[in-house]
Amino acid sequence: MKAFNPHGIIATVVTPFDEAGEIVEEKLRAEVRYLMGASITALCACGTTGEGNALSADESARVCSIVVDEVGGRMPVIGGIIQNSTHEVVRYGKALKNAGVDCLQVTPVHYLWTPTDESTVEYYRTIGEQVGLPIIIYNVVPWALIEPQVVSRLADIPHIVGIKQSGGDMHKLADLIATCSDRISILAAVDDLHYPAFILGAQGALAAIPTVTPYLSTALWDAVQAGDLKKARELHETILPIWRSLDGPNQPATIKEALRLQGRDGGLPRAPVSPVTPDVSARIAAALERAGMLEGPRIKVSQG
Repeated sequence: MKAFNPHGIIATVVTPFDEAGEIVEEKLRAEVRYLMGASITALCACGTTGEGNALSADESARVCSIVVDEVGGRMPVIGGIIQNSTHEVVRYGKALKNAGVDCLQVTPVHYLWTPTDESTVEYYRTIGEQVGLPIIIYNVVPWALIEPQVVSRLADIPHIVGIKQSGGDMHKLADLIATCSDRISILAAVDDLHYPAFILGAQGALAAIPTVTPYLSTALWDAVQAGDLKKARELHETILPIWRSLDGPNQPATIKEALRLQGRDGGLPRAPVSPVTPDVSARIAAALERAGMLEGPRIKVSQG
């Protein structure tokens, strides 16, 4: 089952909604086309950036079906699931498999309690066996963070191909790279730490910032792989203020505002997430302007 090898810059795609909270297909397709122009290696739909927590199984399958159709086999598509029981994740997973995704991205159960280590291992084992797709663990829930020693056990499950490490702790990331990267891909998901994560040996990134800065993010990855750490640091220092302007509890809205300011249309966030205030929009615009990203819909990165 471990034939799928997630690596490089995997971009997440927003789910555009209209004023009634309905999915806008043409805007979703336009975003997929834009992101595919930036040398990304895969696309992830229905994750946090895609407001997957607010999507039903049918809606998630519809979004993934649209993305799969627009991609047309040119790169893998990962379908995100953010649910609170094995039963629901399996139900979503089968729907996304029927929609044509190549892999699932699955959070731990994240409601009010912390799962035990044994239940976490069994959770992912059962999902893999019942759905029959590769799985990337989305290690993002603060009160249910999967520790490196448990990830090492999960890495031996045939369906587990990677972990999206969003824990915010570089010590844990370093441990995962040292202990698990020979068995699964360690993907950086702390958006302001991609530069050091790549140097440490992370096999790529699956995160929100490449949605906003896909050309810069792929250039950062390429620079580290080429050993050009001076250029990589310059790119990191360009991306960092943009991320600082976006980070916060209203992130689906801030990301969509950043797209709008670039001339892209990610639609509206789904209620109860509300559009950004004028002050927040001005903050994001200032960061994008400093990076030269308000000059046109497509940002090129100079070589050398």
